[in-house]
Amino acid sequence: MDAYLSSYATIGALALVGVVIIGGAFLVNRLLRPRRPNAAAGKRDTYECGLDPVPGGWAQMHIRYYLYAYLYVLFAVEAIFLFPWAVVYLEAGRAVIVEMAIFVGVLALGLLYAWRKRALTWQ
Repeated sequence: MDAYLSSYATIGALALVGVVIIGGAFLVNRLLRPRRPNAAAGKRDTYECGLDPVPGGWAQMHIRYYLYAYLYVLFAVEAIFLFPWAVVYLEAGRAVIVEMAIFVGVLALGLLYAWRKRALTWQ
């Protein structure tokens, strides 16, 4: 039972070290920051993605930006699954090769679907 509890003590010690490091970083930031930012230099102006802020309103963003971001994240995360397969595919046998062929086929179908729906054209 002592070995079981000692593993939790290790996790607790690592969590405490993480909290101390983050707290120390915040403390150093607070000590080194400027006390009075220069308001005349535009330090307090709103800045939104290179667009001039609209007083009392909001600036409309095109949905296409979000679609590209979503597709990038989707294919980047799925591409991460290909790296472990590429390392061990010679040792694993035919079953893994067939499974990864199906996986890449599903990826290709998703890309083909997005292309056919013209989601990848910039207008």
